Amino acid sequence: MGGNDLDADVESATPETLAWRFLVDENLPRYLAERLRAETYPAEHVVEIGLRGHMDADVYAYAQQGQRTIVTTDVGFGSLLHYPPPHAGIIVVRLPDDLPILRRIEIIVAALKQLPQQMLNDTLITIEAGRVRVRKRS
Repeated sequence: MGGNDLDADVESATPETLAWRFLVDENLPRYLAERLRAETYPAEHVVEIGLRGHMDADVYAYAQQGQRTIVTTDVGFGSLLHYPPPHAGIIVVRLPDDLPILRRIEIIVAALKQLPQQMLNDTLITIEAGRVRVRKRS
């Protein structure tokens, strides 16, 4: 599957972001992946890699194969039954739909900055208005 040059993103990553690699689901704008890359986080959007319209299981498999943390609004990815550890991490974004897209992206980026050097493997992170919940699964 094609895509951007994720290896170049890894080369420019800072020590605290080096272990973080993101896969942004299609229910979030492509601009989020661009913004994450601008913050030195290696990131891809499912559209960039040809997974638009694919089943969640395909997106999950691709993310795990590349040790990418999924960023999504799909609460189904938070299901331990369907997506149990081990995995590279899942971030579920639960922000109001009426919030402007750029504001939603800023909240997501700010939430990630609250987690410096935290390993995301086997972790479910929920980003909500005014709080970030982190659940480490084992």
